[in-house]
Amino acid sequence: MKWLHPDVVRGLLAAETDCFRLAEARELRVEIFGRAALVSSMTTEPPGIVPEILARTEVLDLPIDRIFFRHLVHGPGKQDVPITLWQARDDAPISYTVREGGVSFVTDFSLGYSCGLFLDQRANRRRLCEIRPQRVLNCFSYTCSFSVVGATVGASTISVDVAKAALERGKANFAVNGLSLEGHRFLADDVFDVLPRLERRGERFDVIVLDPPTFSRGAKGRIFRAEDHYEKMVALACAISAPGAHLLLSTNCTSLTPARLRSFLPSSLPGKVETWSEPALPDISSGGVSSTLWVRIEG
Repeated sequence: MKWLHPDVVRGLLAAETDCFRLAEARELRVEIFGRAALVSSMTTEPPGIVPEILARTEVLDLPIDRIFFRHLVHGPGKQDVPITLWQARDDAPISYTVREGGVSFVTDFSLGYSCGLFLDQRANRRRLCEIRPQRVLNCFSYTCSFSVVGATVGASTISVDVAKAALERGKANFAVNGLSLEGHRFLADDVFDVLPRLERRGERFDVIVLDPPTFSRGAKGRIFRAEDHYEKMVALACAISAPGAHLLLSTNCTSLTPARLRSFLPSSLPGKVETWSEPALPDISSGGVSSTLWVRIEG
């Protein structure tokens, strides 16, 4: 088990980030979400790691109310809700507000496979802040973390997700940051219907986030498989990109490497195209890491 160095933990906390991966191994990881710890394992039985988590968090001055366990499965399902391994008291909460770079996010461990924030996207959310876009389109937005970050730097946003419940959680993330919903749209719709509609309306965006699940069902039972449909999605997004726009291409599909994602860019794009991936995070080196590629279209 590789535990995060205390100096790295202190650096994250100094940067107003209290959600990060504390430890990782080949089939096991421990993540901190404010006052909660989440143990994720490929095995179906909870590992006997609670005493070590408590000892290390005490040394690091990280107060913990609950430790959850989640069995890592290939996709969300009925048996994916985390269970409680340990709690400091009977009334310990299951929902926590966490901070990342000074931005707040609501996490809830009772709602299924994800508590609401994917830690491996931290560097990409930071990059979006640095870009300071005027208009952000967040596709497969889930709980709208990229939209919230965009809103904190003054961008108007559109968040698209087929799940209305996820968008409601996204609105809660706006609220916990004191952000008005004015200038922000939340569309419970299929991305493959929304993108052509935005093009017909002549809408253009400075940042477009494409972070779909590996597999999902869209409107009217439409199947989405990242390996089969990602290229079409990129082409639709490029059609509504403003001059100088940035696209974030991201996926958990293991066959879609950054090089493969780059090959999906239409050859007809005007001007110079710059691509890069953000440096690896100090706390996440393996397991649950998305393949991502930033694209800047200079034409």
